[in-house]
Amino acid sequence: MTLATLADVLQPALKNGYAVAGLVTLGWEDMRAYVAAADAEGVPVILQAGPSCRAHTPLPILGKMFRHLADTASVPVVAHLDHGYTFEDCQEALDSGFTSLMYDGSQKPLSQNIDETGRIAELAHAAGISCEGEIGFVGYAEGATSKGTDPEEARKFAEATGVDAMAISVGNVHLQENKEGGLDEERIRAIEAVTDVPLVIHGGSGVPSAQRRKLATGSKICKFNIGTELRKVFGTALRNAVNRDPDRFDRVAILSDIHDPLVAATRVVLRDFGASKS
Repeated sequence: MTLATLADVLQPALKNGYAVAGLVTLGWEDMRAYVAAADAEGVPVILQAGPSCRAHTPLPILGKMFRHLADTASVPVVAHLDHGYTFEDCQEALDSGFTSLMYDGSQKPLSQNIDETGRIAELAHAAGISCEGEIGFVGYAEGATSKGTDPEEARKFAEATGVDAMAISVGNVHLQENKEGGLDEERIRAIEAVTDVPLVIHGGSGVPSAQRRKLATGSKICKFNIGTELRKVFGTALRNAVNRDPDRFDRVAILSDIHDPLVAATRVVLRDFGASKS
């Protein structure tokens, strides 16, 4: 069994100069492909259940799915709650066998974010698992605007909460479909100068590949969350599978055609982060 906590995979990444992919899952087909890709590359992987995933499939089921995939993998697999907004979200994920809780208090006042994230970190650590928090606010393409992370607030947040990983806002945006932007490296350097906590980039799909590779191997950014980039691959493969034979109706047969393209695309993403054996 290769079930791991977030700290299990991020501390070696911090020490040895690489990053780990936090892959946003929506169902069995994508999470299975992600683990197959990680196995092929010989790298750890973080399977993430965010709000849209949890709206579709209950947390207890997701926990069993993640843990089953970890049982069959040859690489470390983290079962991660992404964007837990309440204590109840985090407690249910813990009870469902998750090994990492991300509490998102990023839109709350700093003192409240520290207090609530610290409570989740205590909950997680008492159970022997990990906690990720967010300081600053990572916005959404066509949605809420980001608020950049203040380095001094990041220092206070990391020290006061005891989190195992800290998500920061440095030009990254959720659900961005292109790679025309880039991260604010000056702000990243200012943040990493005041903390040794592994840093996390949400909205990693919108970061140019060259910058992902540079920061994965040359900064304290140890986790890039990737969702939209691979979601688009899934959608394209699904469209092709349906259109290839309009008379085919069996969803198992249709979905089986998505596996190989998604594994191949995921392997390309994983290689950006510097840990691949390839």
